[in-house]
Amino acid sequence: MRKLSALLLVLLLTISAGLPSATIAKQPSKGKEVALSKQLKAISKQTYRYFEEFTVEETGLTYDAIRYDDNGEMIPQKHTSPTNIGIYMMSTIAAEEAGHLSHKKAKEKIKTTLDTLEDMEKWNGLFYNWYNTSDGSLYTDWGEFISTVDNGWLSAGLIVVGQAYPELHDQSDEIVQNMDYSTLYTPEVGQMRGGYDVAAESYTAHHYGAFYTEPRVASYIAIGKGDVPEEHWWKMHRTMPESWDWQAQVPEGYMETYDGVDVFEGHYSYNGTKYVPSWGGSMFEALMPPLVLKEQELGKDALGLNNQRHAEIQIEYAKEQGYAAWGMSPAATPEDYSEFAATPLGMDGYESDGTVTPHATFLALDYAPMEAFKNIQQLKRFDIYGKYGFLDSVNVETGEVTNAYLALDQGMTMVSIINYLKDGVIRDYFHESDIGKAPEELLIKEEFSIK
Repeated sequence: MRKLSALLLVLLLTISAGLPSATIAKQPSKGKEVALSKQLKAISKQTYRYFEEFTVEETGLTYDAIRYDDNGEMIPQKHTSPTNIGIYMMSTIAAEEAGHLSHKKAKEKIKTTLDTLEDMEKWNGLFYNWYNTSDGSLYTDWGEFISTVDNGWLSAGLIVVGQAYPELHDQSDEIVQNMDYSTLYTPEVGQMRGGYDVAAESYTAHHYGAFYTEPRVASYIAIGKGDVPEEHWWKMHRTMPESWDWQAQVPEGYMETYDGVDVFEGHYSYNGTKYVPSWGGSMFEALMPPLVLKEQELGKDALGLNNQRHAEIQIEYAKEQGYAAWGMSPAATPEDYSEFAATPLGMDGYESDGTVTPHATFLALDYAPMEAFKNIQQLKRFDIYGKYGFLDSVNVETGEVTNAYLALDQGMTMVSIINYLKDGVIRDYFHESDIGKAPEELLIKEEFSIK
């Protein structure tokens, strides 16, 4: 009944948004919904195997990635990030919700992680970007950086833990309360810095100025905690100003005032469809934040509608390129890691070369479930499904598969699946918290210029 209600809500939102009838047809029939749900549960079980096998039992920290060489030998990357830790905890909750773990076992796993987090080295309560999984010590091969966006995802995971397991609330909440986001905020600009280099004692030159990107979770949490003022939400750019001619399109739109702050409600267009762009045009910039934020429910005239548009344009763009599957987002490649996108969706769009990553399909479940169902079948034709679920990427032009799994992408898949199957349960946990509730009006009151 809960899922039926969720599908009805999506249908009503689609109709009210004035989207084409083809979008409405993407909602699964009863039989296909059952088939999709059964397949998703099976995929979640395989996907969570990654966390079961590559999380250090003594620390509760998960390897960043594993790769396989040409001989099939596994090469583990035994460091981790705040985002990985946050997404691991949410994935463990998801595994319990799916019936893959007992409540006792899930709670024990997360308690181990919380105990490790308490003892890890921090800067103003914020976490460094890389730690060794063996003991939680700093991994300094890649510097000593404090990342705004990564801390946001760790905070999100901790907030969800505190609601899913009330007996862990005080411990998780204390860690979150000690994470001082004001140290990364520039009041004169009204935006968050990209981060802080502890070794060099310097902030990044850039701020997170683009609103529709994955750092909006950190911004939401910083406001919810009271570390930064609400005006920060309105100081980010929906599009860059019309005069900034380096951006991909000259935006259209109008000025609107929210809470005394003037906001340019700008938009781009693709084949006649209006949308607010992300920075690069990737799926996780658009659809990773609603893993925890109720954008579809509360921001139906702004973020929720825009999320729908990004999912649809990703699909349309891939078809126009002649790709056999869709879903462009940063992912592992045979050589390294790179950024991919439906290029027109970005202010400064990442390239698209035919590389598709499965996590993008799962992020789109709430917005295009029938298309996601079809895309899963298409992806499996590339021999990309393995012991731990889907490998990280495939180039659908050449057929080359990246023989690697990334903790982040496994986690996005897990949380997306359980949100779809359990009617947004992870989002519910997040918004039940004081931090999640406090800024909800920011989601509700805005109206983008894209209707």
